[in-house]
Amino acid sequence: MTAHRAEFAVALCAVAAGAGALAGAAGRTWARAQVDVGGPVAAAPVELTGDDVAPTAFAMGLAGLAALAAVLATRGPLRRALGGVVALFGLAALVGVWRGTRTAALQEAAADRATASGAVDGLHLIAQWPGLAAAGAVLLAAAGAYTLVRGAAWPAMGSRYDRHSAPSAARSSDPAELWKSLDSGADPTLDPGSAEETGAAAVSGRAASGRPAAPTDHENPKEP
Repeated sequence: MTAHRAEFAVALCAVAAGAGALAGAAGRTWARAQVDVGGPVAAAPVELTGDDVAPTAFAMGLAGLAALAAVLATRGPLRRALGGVVALFGLAALVGVWRGTRTAALQEAAADRATASGAVDGLHLIAQWPGLAAAGAVLLAAAGAYTLVRGAAWPAMGSRYDRHSAPSAARSSDPAELWKSLDSGADPTLDPGSAEETGAAAVSGRAASGRPAAPTDHENPKEP
């Protein structure tokens, strides 16, 4: 594997890992709290997920996964531009995680999620999932920036994906036509261009050996 291919593989893995961390952490519980409704009624527990406090992080994770295929399929300046877009995805997700995990934001989200109105108490942040989301956002931003700087030098997709490598449409899929080709001595699995080249080579071989070419079906033999 060349250095450019290794860089390309590392960047793709970083984009996938960063976007996957954002999307995966968003569904986890990021904070717990209690809403004190007063009186003899017990406080109502509230759980906040990443979707509740930082919906931007989840959206940027999905956008990063979608951009992964685009980075893989493009080349040159377009790939560099996509790298800049991916870097912006990571930065936006990081800002969303920071804003969503502030105390005031968590208290507001807990009050909105509670089924009863009251004072929010006992707020507890579960740091591992916001930390994972923040790490994914940083990784996504770094991978996008690296693609912006180095992406133009990386190889494109293999030639098997190019248009000219697609199978020839001239081959017939009708079984009757295939049987006719076999009866006439032609190979239906060959491309028309290959058949012409094979015929030309056969004619050249007969000419080089000094033997006259056999008459074709459409030529009338001379009368004695």
